[in-house]
Amino acid sequence: MTPPVPANNAPAVNGGTRNEVALAELALVFLKLGTVAFGGPAAHIAMMEQEFVARRAWLTREEFLDRLGAANLVPGPSSTEMAIHIGFLKRGWRGLIVAGCCFIVPAAIMVTVIAAAYVRYGNLPRVSGILYGLKPVVIAVIAQAFWNLAQSAIKNSFLAIIGFLSALASALAVSNLTVILAAGALASIPVVWRKLRAQHSSFLAWVIPLHSAGPLFGLAAISANSPVSLWRLFLTFAKIGSVLFGSGYVLLAFLRADFVVHLGWLTEKQLLDAVAVGQITPGPVFTTATFIGYLVAGVKGAIVATVAIFLPGFVLVAASGPIVARVRRSSTASAFLDGVIVGSLALMGVVAWQLGRQSLLDVLTVTIFLASLPLLVWKRMNPLWVMLAAALVGLWHGA
Repeated sequence: MTPPVPANNAPAVNGGTRNEVALAELALVFLKLGTVAFGGPAAHIAMMEQEFVARRAWLTREEFLDRLGAANLVPGPSSTEMAIHIGFLKRGWRGLIVAGCCFIVPAAIMVTVIAAAYVRYGNLPRVSGILYGLKPVVIAVIAQAFWNLAQSAIKNSFLAIIGFLSALASALAVSNLTVILAAGALASIPVVWRKLRAQHSSFLAWVIPLHSAGPLFGLAAISANSPVSLWRLFLTFAKIGSVLFGSGYVLLAFLRADFVVHLGWLTEKQLLDAVAVGQITPGPVFTTATFIGYLVAGVKGAIVATVAIFLPGFVLVAASGPIVARVRRSSTASAFLDGVIVGSLALMGVVAWQLGRQSLLDVLTVTIFLASLPLLVWKRMNPLWVMLAAALVGLWHGA
């Protein structure tokens, strides 16, 4: 099916191609994604590429990739920040708030309900059968998006080499931020060298957003078994949302240090269950905070924790979003962004490989993956229907 053509060719808004999108439509699309986007950030970004580039043509592939690079350069949940970037690109400040909130809210509600059941019964719902069927489809969705985006991102052999080196570094457990910054720096070297060769007296310096090594909110270490306070809960999660780069495993380390060791509000088992809920529910993995907030302070705690951990992402995107389009006007900054994009895709590819090793375990899961791939790539079937069918197969298998 041929993607729809943008409604008009009016001037750009926030650096993007303008085609009018109603706020209600923007809200509905992100509510849908927030309800069905299983599989973590790589899968979420893959579904956004399918939805907004391939199906709706709201963004060009280059615009999508630029925002992906920007989202990976700042701390916080990358897929949520992609949603915020897209909302800002299409409808400015109102779109920024609507897209981000609608992507977060469905998962936050689901996690709150699960947390209430957990508090009452002491166990998580049994979802292993559903996940068994869903994971192979998630891998297929990521593989499809990776292939589509790579064709636009890898513009020459030098960028291909940078992508390979980035993937290798990620596989060797080099931190995500280091991989991305190194990829950007490598990609900008030829441009800088040409400028130096031409004996320019100066060239544009590309300033990387600083990654604070410590809390932005000045939280001192607190002794274990401190009394629960909504204000302290807010500050702790705001700090985490402000400085956290990396995967759910990095999030786990932050949560353990704050809520198990320093505050003493959670046990080790409760922490692991909280992270598991963030993984098994659709939408942002950071809704782990919603679960923890409910455990320590009920519904009010769930709301406070959710707002606190996601708020820094809104602020960072609002601050950096208008800069993205200007970056392309500088050859040095543009080359750096090209490298960041390739590095980000390399991370996405490594995540797909790691998830594939964990998910494609037997004949049935491999069959689901191989059946899903052509439906998504060649038939352009909506991933929602493929995921629903796979979930039913998983339920049947687990029965």
